[in-house]
Amino acid sequence: MLWDFAENNIFANAAGDFVVSLGSLLKVLGKSSGSRLGKVLQHNATTPNSKETNANLISTDPPYYDNISYADLSDFFYVWLRRSMGSLYSEVFGTLLSPKSQELVANPYRFGGNKQKAREFFEKGLGEAFQQMYEASNHKYPLTVYYAFKQSETDQKGKDDESIASTGWETMLEGLIKANFSINGTWPMRSELSNRMVASGSNALASSIVLVCRPRAADAPQITRRQFLSELKQKLPEALRTLQQGNIAPVDLAQASIGPGMAIYSQYAAVLENDGSPLRVRAALQLINQLLDEFLAEQEGEFDGDTRWALTWFEQYQFTAGPYGEAETLSKARNVSVQGLVESGILEAKSGKVRLLKRDELPANWNPAQDDRTPDWEATQHLIHCLDKRGEPAAATLLAALGDRSERARDLAYRLYSLCDKKGWTQEAIAYNSLVIAWPELQRLARSLPDSDGQLGLGI
Repeated sequence: MLWDFAENNIFANAAGDFVVSLGSLLKVLGKSSGSRLGKVLQHNATTPNSKETNANLISTDPPYYDNISYADLSDFFYVWLRRSMGSLYSEVFGTLLSPKSQELVANPYRFGGNKQKAREFFEKGLGEAFQQMYEASNHKYPLTVYYAFKQSETDQKGKDDESIASTGWETMLEGLIKANFSINGTWPMRSELSNRMVASGSNALASSIVLVCRPRAADAPQITRRQFLSELKQKLPEALRTLQQGNIAPVDLAQASIGPGMAIYSQYAAVLENDGSPLRVRAALQLINQLLDEFLAEQEGEFDGDTRWALTWFEQYQFTAGPYGEAETLSKARNVSVQGLVESGILEAKSGKVRLLKRDELPANWNPAQDDRTPDWEATQHLIHCLDKRGEPAAATLLAALGDRSERARDLAYRLYSLCDKKGWTQEAIAYNSLVIAWPELQRLARSLPDSDGQLGLGI
């Protein structure tokens, strides 16, 4: 267990103290339109409950596999709550410490260090919980599942020697599909504070992903892996473009892409491999990740030659120096020249070495209107540097000056984030993620700037 900062002064008149916390609650209650009293039940979600038979709408935030042991953490508060409120809520505070045996979490220490038993317990419980939700819900309304578990590839190998996709996502999706749910859509929802401890200096998620699920059709057909892949290639790129246009944070893009991909997978009774066996959720996730990488790579074709050169060089050397000979060979493949890259303002070449200029080495008075060679790479790096050092108003002014070229800067930020995330360059990845997150506000500020004729609205 890793401890956070100690509790603050409850009379400090600051975030987290008594007055501010109570004030926030009162603001919510003051704007609440609810006219009926709610009732909270404590109940095991994996077993039937007669009190829930009339449920109309179910919305849930399921456990995150082995990420957080809430029962262990709650003991810090439980022991004091039990002393002060145990007589009022005897059914809740009937044990000395919080109950833990039924908590759906895949922690091996609860099973004598056995990871397999922990996984089996979690999978069985989550499947039973989703089955109960299927039985209890009114099928006129969707089941919504909020998930903020970062989906990634691990070094662990499966039986077929393939990298295993994130177990949390895999288990949750399998539970939904086995309970006869189909994923109909995905909505990113900004729910995670950037200043929370887990996000400090890391590529932590900025959003929860809301999965919209409905019962799968009783007569759903079966398709082959080839048909599934063909449909995925046809529909996923458009869904990804929509997500980018909605300025979803690059750190959340892999998670958000699961929705439209699994919507295709889960609408069928089964997706069959060549030998007739079912295509596993794990394999479907791998195909979705693969197509996401291809989509981002294909966007490189929209960038200018200087930028395509810089992307390839950056992936190998980042901002460190590399041999001039390699740079020259790559420049021929990209139909540019090393000297031209130097003149464009993104490269330094001397003593047989070349390197991309860092953002703090770029000229502070740069004006794209006076630059006759402005690569997308240069524009993107200037935008990030301006946003970081001078704030949103200055970055918005630069965005307005870029005009139609600004959209390619945002696309490049997505591509660069993906490269940095794979390389483990956390701090550099945060820079590109921050630009996309700030994009809507930069656009809003840019539209309010007067153009050269003194008019408002730059059409950005």
